[in-house]
Amino acid sequence: MQEEILYTIKLEDWSESEGLVPELLGAFECDFSSFEDRESRKFFHTLYFPTPEERDAILPGVMQAIKEWKEFGADLEFCGAGEVKKSEWAEAWKKYFKPIEISDRLVILPSWEKTEVKPGQKVLTLDPGMSFGTGQHATTLFCFKMIDRLSCEDGINTMLDAGCGSGILAIAAGLLGYKKVDAFDFDPDAVSVAKENLSLNGQEWITPTVGDAAEYAGSPEKYDLVCANILGHLLIAFSGNISRWVKDGKYLALAGILNADFDSVSRCYCEKGFEEIERFTLREWTSGLFRKVR
Repeated sequence: MQEEILYTIKLEDWSESEGLVPELLGAFECDFSSFEDRESRKFFHTLYFPTPEERDAILPGVMQAIKEWKEFGADLEFCGAGEVKKSEWAEAWKKYFKPIEISDRLVILPSWEKTEVKPGQKVLTLDPGMSFGTGQHATTLFCFKMIDRLSCEDGINTMLDAGCGSGILAIAAGLLGYKKVDAFDFDPDAVSVAKENLSLNGQEWITPTVGDAAEYAGSPEKYDLVCANILGHLLIAFSGNISRWVKDGKYLALAGILNADFDSVSRCYCEKGFEEIERFTLREWTSGLFRKVR
């Protein structure tokens, strides 16, 4: 049986902001991985495609993005198109994903790792496959902390994971006691991976679906907490729909926002009846917690 091949586009990244390019690459709606050379502090990004035709079709767009993203601070160089055995890729990236302790109540553990946990600490076992979302990104960490903290507040029982990726936030909400959890992503492959990870963590009762923030309706009863880890310009563009997901008096966690864009996002949601409760900045990313007040 012939081994499965993935077709690739490789990029070198000399940007000062280490998390900028992975966030921008999400615009291509394809699988990718990002690794760091710790000696040179240089990052390498690889985009993966199931056929050479799909890779070659998107290559001109990547070359154009290298030029256009310079205004955002991205310093990229095209390293070539190639191919890799899927088995080789699968083993190579695992060494970059280690256990992450979110709090005394929750730790994220790769499925191939073992670690001791604290008494009462929930273990989120994750095999993210080729879908973005291991919990290491600054914006994801913020959402984790909000899910964890608000789960201890009376009346916070329902949660929506908007742009669920590997399903990591939905799983955390299930483990921490939320009674109803919904999740969606525009990428069918991400939804498939999310379902596998939910099953791995005994959270099959949560069923992620394919959808996008422009049209997703959500539960008629709305949610006590909505986590929307989406790029800032999309949060603004879809703010009318996103706002409708949140119950009056309840919470919206917005992430995926570059520092320079956060004030614009905050103003947009405050105009739609929210108040900013707090904001959190880590490196080039700012995230915020909002409450719906009208």
